[in-house]
Amino acid sequence: MISRRAFSTALLAGAAASLVSTRGMAASATPVKARNVVLVHGLFADGSCWTEVIARLQAAGLNATSVQNPLTTLPEAVASAERVLARQDGPTVLVGHSFSGMIVTEAGVHPNVSALVYVAARAPDAGEDYTALAKTFPTPPASAGIVFDGDEGRLSEEAFLRDFAGDLPAAKAKVLYAVQQPFHKALLTGKTAHAAWRTKPSYYAVSTEDRTINPDLERFMAKRMGAKTIEVKASHLSLISQPEEITRLILEAAGQQA
Repeated sequence: MISRRAFSTALLAGAAASLVSTRGMAASATPVKARNVVLVHGLFADGSCWTEVIARLQAAGLNATSVQNPLTTLPEAVASAERVLARQDGPTVLVGHSFSGMIVTEAGVHPNVSALVYVAARAPDAGEDYTALAKTFPTPPASAGIVFDGDEGRLSEEAFLRDFAGDLPAAKAKVLYAVQQPFHKALLTGKTAHAAWRTKPSYYAVSTEDRTINPDLERFMAKRMGAKTIEVKASHLSLISQPEEITRLILEAAGQQA
C-alpha cells in the first residue's frame, strides 16, 4: 500500500505537471520563415480595419490577405478563415484582432499556419467558456455600449468613438463606425474545440488603454499561452493607431527582419 507521504508527493507532482500543461508549448519555439500573412477582424469592424498593417506588410515583401469574417456563428467564421488559409502557398502567419482570437485559436491548427499573432484578442483554451473567463476580470466600458436589433448586435456611436477607437482622430473613428458590421448573437455562444497556441509559436500585443477587452485579461491570456508579448499604449484598435508596432510583431512571427 502506498504511504501517505508518497501519495502526497505524487499528488504534488501531478499538480505541477497539470500547471505546466495549461501553458502554451510555443514560447521558446522559433517560427519558420513565412511570406504569407492572413489577418482576421473581430466585432464592430470589417476586413478594411487591417489596411494600415497590410500596406506595411506589402512594403516588406509579404503576401497579406484580410478575411471577411461573416460574424454569424463561430463555425462559419472559422470556415471563412480556413478557406483563405488553404489558398496560401507555404508557411503562413495567422493574425487575429479582438473576437477573432477565437478564430485564430481554432483555425490555427491548419497545417499552413506557422505562427499565431493575437492583437488585443481573445485567446481561449480548448472548450473554454470565454464569457465566464472574462467575468473574472472587471467589465470593460465598451460592453455597456452594445445595442441589439433583434439578433444583430453593434456598438453605439458613442461607445465606438470613446471605448473602441478612443485614441483615433474623431473623423477617422467615425468613418470606421460607418462601416461597422453587425454580429449575430449566435456568434457569442461558440466555443473552440482546439487551442492552436499550445503547439504553434504565439505572439500577443496587449493594448494598455483598452476599454473593450480588459488589459489585465489580455495579459493573463498572453502569459497563459507563453506568448512573446509586447504592450502597446493604445486603444482596442492598436492595429490602426499603432500599425508600426503591430507590423513589427507580425514580421517577427514570420521570421522576417522588421
